[in-house]
Parts: sequence; structure tokens; C-alpha cells
Amino acid sequence: MAKENYIGRRKTSTARLYIKPGNGDIVVNGDPIDDYLSTQARINVAKLPLEVTELHGQYDIKITVRGGGVTGQAGAISLALARALDDLNEDVHDKLKGAGLLTRDDRMVERKKYGQPKARKKFQFSKR
Repeated sequence: MAKENYIGRRKTSTARLYIKPGNGDIVVNGDPIDDYLSTQARINVAKLPLEVTELHGQYDIKITVRGGGVTGQAGAISLALARALDDLNEDVHDKLKGAGLLTRDDRMVERKKYGQPKARKKFQFSKR
């Protein structure tokens, strides 16, 4: 039973994905995916679930993504797409799981601490 929308997250980005059978159109925030993500590396990350399951060209996908940068948004799109394909086709679960596409990457930016210039960098120590 397919849900209406699927959520994917990466860093501080959140992607909502709507999927239906079609001819392979992928639209992100109103723009084609190639225009929105701009670099081929990010496009490959976002489309990886389709490549692994060999289902490219079979679904029309509409994505709304917010927050973070473009790389985090590509990762969020990838997770949402993997979850959608897993829900629609139960026979592709093993492929997606084997490629590590169903696991949320929970790494976040570490906060900056006071008395330091960055999260872990320290000011130069002077003994005298």
C-alpha cells in the first residue's frame, strides 16, 4: 500500500517526495533536477536509488526540499526516493538495503564552543 508522500533527511535538509507511474520526469522545487542540483555528482547521488533498482524512466517524481545546502538536499532526496521505491516495490528492498540507501545518515555539524575559534580548533597555546 503506497503512501502519499515520503520524507528524507540529511544534515539540516528535508525532502518531501511525491511519486506516481509515468515517464521519468523528476522535478525539484519546480525545476528539473538537472537544473536544480547543477553538478553531475549531486544528480548521481539523488538518482542513485533509481540506478540501483533499475527503475529509471518508470515514475514521475515531484520533490519539495527545504533547508541546508545543495549537497545535503541531494542526500535527502536520495533517502526519500529509496523509501518510496521500497514501499512501492517490495522486491527491491534487498538491493536498496545492500547499497545502504535505506539508512539515514545522522551526521550533523558539531556546534562551535566558546573560547575557541571553531568547534574543535583551539587558539595557539603559549607557555610564556
